[in-house]
Amino acid sequence: MLSSINHPLLCPSLPKHGYCSSRTRICSIVRKKRARTMVFASNEGNSEVGVQVGERLYLGLDFGTSGARFALIDKGGTIHAQGKREYPLYKRKETVDWARSWKQTLFLLLEDVPFHLRQIIASISIDGTSATTMIIDSTTGEPLWRPLLYNESCSDALPVVKSIAPENHTVCSGSSTLCKLVSWWNSVDSNKESAALLHQADWLLWLLHGNLRVTDYNNALKVGYDPELDSYPLWLLSQPYSQLLPSVKAPGTPISVLKEDIRTQYGFAKDCAVCTGTTDSIAAFLAARATKPGKAVTSLGSTLAIKLLSTSRVDDARYGVYSHRLDDKWLVGGASNTGGAVLRQIFTDELLENLSEQINPMKTSPLDFYPLPTVGERFPIADPKMVPRLHPRPESDVEYLHGILESIARIEAKAYGLLKDLGATQVEEVFTAGGGAKNEKWTKIRERVLGLPVSRAIQTEAAYGAALLALKGAQQCAR
Repeated sequence: MLSSINHPLLCPSLPKHGYCSSRTRICSIVRKKRARTMVFASNEGNSEVGVQVGERLYLGLDFGTSGARFALIDKGGTIHAQGKREYPLYKRKETVDWARSWKQTLFLLLEDVPFHLRQIIASISIDGTSATTMIIDSTTGEPLWRPLLYNESCSDALPVVKSIAPENHTVCSGSSTLCKLVSWWNSVDSNKESAALLHQADWLLWLLHGNLRVTDYNNALKVGYDPELDSYPLWLLSQPYSQLLPSVKAPGTPISVLKEDIRTQYGFAKDCAVCTGTTDSIAAFLAARATKPGKAVTSLGSTLAIKLLSTSRVDDARYGVYSHRLDDKWLVGGASNTGGAVLRQIFTDELLENLSEQINPMKTSPLDFYPLPTVGERFPIADPKMVPRLHPRPESDVEYLHGILESIARIEAKAYGLLKDLGATQVEEVFTAGGGAKNEKWTKIRERVLGLPVSRAIQTEAAYGAALLALKGAQQCAR
């Protein structure tokens, strides 16, 4: 069972810049509705899922790169229901209509939540892909432009952004939200007065609560929001497109209760609160229970991504390193291009499993590789021209795989070392998420190379982290 009390993002600090009054007002509404409505699941429903009479549940939804998931938990962190959906692909002219696809998926997931459990859901939160940007009509909420996805680069705007932002700032990347906003601003002549900027998670949450122009400080980081000062910086506010920027709240802050039409259509409680969300990577970190400074999560998917809980903030655009605020702490992260994609280019899943079983993880591999799927590295070495190094290849496939796995572990160790050199808290323990977490021999290799305890995270789904944010919001309203 997960204890949510000790997680920094789940321990609400006093809000700033007027958040308190709005949050108090929303929580007052929720409490009034709860006073009028005592909600209980049916006895049949309770016996099926083990919900105690009068107990409330918390719903998290994750909108990732290829599909969406939901997780429904109780205050102890036990999962009572979960599910996933692929995105239906709707076409508008020659491009995918992502806004329609996400909207359809949102309501399909709400339908997938068991009906008898919907009645006892106290709060909802959503995470989305970082820097997925939407320009919407500030009156209707409808998109004025196609969504600009997390991995799209608007390099045309980069010179302008670099001219106004501090050197090596997080926004100084073609894929940043600010570059996407500037690119749109410079490419259109109409609708600017009525336009507003939202992130993917913000827009999906708006569909549930109906209040436009609200985001969280994790999603707002790549548009230039300063989470340390709790405000947009003056260099950004002085730009003409700053009128599009949303108001910013802490992740897991109650925004409003669920819209009446959605509540009645799907059978949710009258007091069900909708809370601000976060990015998918932050939600996945929350799910892993890395709760103290020095705790870290390495995600071994197609790439190698690391996130470290630190007492100090570290940002360096040269390496793609940036920090997300977690209340009074910082989540420092970076991502290498090495990872599972390289392994998939060389081995099948079956061969990977068979060869791994034959590796002695306590033995040091003499092979010195730098496995990359293609030319270019970003972290811990910033070199767009770096060539993959996967030779010489030994005759033994076991030795070859051993050398690749150990070389990726060395890159991981170098990455954590770089974060320390840049000023972050020293790593003390690593939890692992992603497909690579299943490889026990690789875990032992990494433990030896890192010189640290390494274990598989118990929970790794971002939807679970979003559910913890929903729980945080409900706890605020209970105070």
